[in-house]
Formats: sequence, structure tokens, C-alpha cells
Amino acid sequence: MSMDYRQTGVDIDAGNETVRRIKRLARSTFTPGVLSEIGSFGGLFELDRRAYREPVLVSSADGVGTKLKVAFLTGRHDSIGTDLVNHCVNDILVQGARPLFFLDYLATGRLAPDVAEQVISGIARGCKDNGCALIGGETAEMPGFYAEGEYDVAGFIVGVVEKARVIDGHQIVPGDALIALPSAGLHTNGYSLARRVLFDVAGLAADAFVPELQATVADALLAPHRSYLRVVSPLLEARLVKGLCHVTGGGITENLPRALPDGCGARIDRRSWTPPALFRFIQGVGRIAPDEMLRTFNMGVGLIAVCSAGDADRALQLLAAGGEPHAWRVGEIAPGERSVRFLE
Repeated sequence: MSMDYRQTGVDIDAGNETVRRIKRLARSTFTPGVLSEIGSFGGLFELDRRAYREPVLVSSADGVGTKLKVAFLTGRHDSIGTDLVNHCVNDILVQGARPLFFLDYLATGRLAPDVAEQVISGIARGCKDNGCALIGGETAEMPGFYAEGEYDVAGFIVGVVEKARVIDGHQIVPGDALIALPSAGLHTNGYSLARRVLFDVAGLAADAFVPELQATVADALLAPHRSYLRVVSPLLEARLVKGLCHVTGGGITENLPRALPDGCGARIDRRSWTPPALFRFIQGVGRIAPDEMLRTFNMGVGLIAVCSAGDADRALQLLAAGGEPHAWRVGEIAPGERSVRFLE
């Protein structure tokens, strides 16, 4: 009896169908710089050199962690791709870059075209929202490697910034103001602990409505990772930003020092905001220490901008005019060695 690839668990026809659907979604994101079609061995993108004197390319790669487990549990896959794009966009935004193009990697044990289409549709939506072209990627079917119904997804982004406008924190000095922009929830970090508390300790089902959250567990956990590109762009244009911090895994505690130069630390006023209900609920049910919460979750702060104290009010006005009226002064830069002190 002869064997074929399908008998090993790899369905070439399903792969072809997935690629057919992806092509349509990807093409909807194309910008004038795209020179290739989906399906080539590499994606071609032409940088508009007329728009830059000294262009610097900025790249990053990331995933969405165990937030995927919530998608598997609920069968809701349409927002995962958008989370992925927005996370990557924010990662290069903190150096002043605007996204040019994006690539994805989707791996699974058995390819389900409907699920893949949901994931890629979220990626395409995120790309269009951020003016970024989805120019390629990889869909891998690996039988026996992933559990039934599970997959992993990663994103790779390339953006550009004028060399003179690269944000690297070297202008930051003690006395500068720290401005916080709110998150939309957990974003894409801390899900291993959050799932342990909500599902195992509290014994909640994904579709359980939690009065303290005014949402189901699934809705709270699948709240999208925000992109800050649109609201922060006016600050970049006005040259008000000295540093930016994307608050991801490690929270403010671990991420803010990455944006600071030698000789500078940060003082964060914990009294300046109340963490959203989801964080308070997780902390209470899990009996988690405050310091552990701060180094695991964003606690309601998705991005922190550093600017001169004299520019803080103008920065807040520009953020409000650009669609972010809830930003606030969360602290200041102080002498120190790249660490964060929380004031209670």
C-alpha cells in the first residue's frame, strides 16, 4: 500500500486553500512600496528615499504568549492577529519608527483554513489600521508537534525613522515628566498568571459574567492590545518626546529602565491612578503581592512617554486632541541608575 503526505497528517490541499484566503487578505493591506505578491519566496518593498534624508530601519519580532490559550478555549481567533500587529508596532514606535511592512508565522499541528483565516484577518486588520503592508509570512503544518486545535503565531515588523529623530533616551535628564497612556487590559502579557488565578483558583468558566469586571472572563482577557501609533504621532512631530516605554512583560518595573540613560531613574506615583478592575480582581483572588503585580502586568499603563517638565501640559493637550483624553502625569525622572521607585 502506497503512502502519501496526507496520511502523515499534512494536508497540502488545506495549505493551498489557506494561502488562497491569505492572498486576498494580504493584498488589501498593500501600500505603494510593495513590489511583490504573496507566494513569492521573499517579500519586496521599495523605500521612498525622497521622504527621508537618512532613513534608519527599525525591526522587531514578537508573539502574543499564552493569550492564545484563551483563544483556543473560546474558539475566538479574530482578534489575536490584531494583538500581534499592535504589539510589534508599539515596539518600534518607542524608537520613533513608523511601520513599513509586516510578516507573520503561523504554525499548527493540523491546518484548519477557517481558523487560519480568522487569525490572518486580524493581522490584516491591524496592518491596515497602522498603515503597514502584510507582504509575506509562513504557514507551517507540523503533525504531532502541537496539540489538537492549537497553534502558535509570531510577527515580524520593519519600520523607518529619520536618523536625526531616533528616540534613544539620551536626552532624558532628572526633572523630566513621565506621561502614562492607559492600556486596554492585559494586552499580551501576564496571561499565565491571570489564567491560573481566574480559571484554577477562582474556578471561573470563560463565559462566566463577573460583576466586578462588568464583562465575561473571555471578554476581559481578550480585550485587544492597543496600538499607540496614531495618538503618539503628534508628539513625535512636535519633537516633544525624549523617550518612550512600551509596558509589556515585566510591567513598569522591568520595562521603564530600558528607556532610560545612565544616571537616571524614575519615580512613579502610585496614587496618580487606580488600576482597572481586572487587575484588582486578579490581585485579590490570587492574593498577589503589589510588587509582583507591578512586575507581571501593565496595571493599566500601556505606554509611558518622557518629556521635559515644561512640555508636559502641551503633550497632554496633543494627546487629548489626537484621541487620548485619559493620559496623565504618572511621575518624573530622578537621579539614579536605571531603576523604578514607586511612591505610595
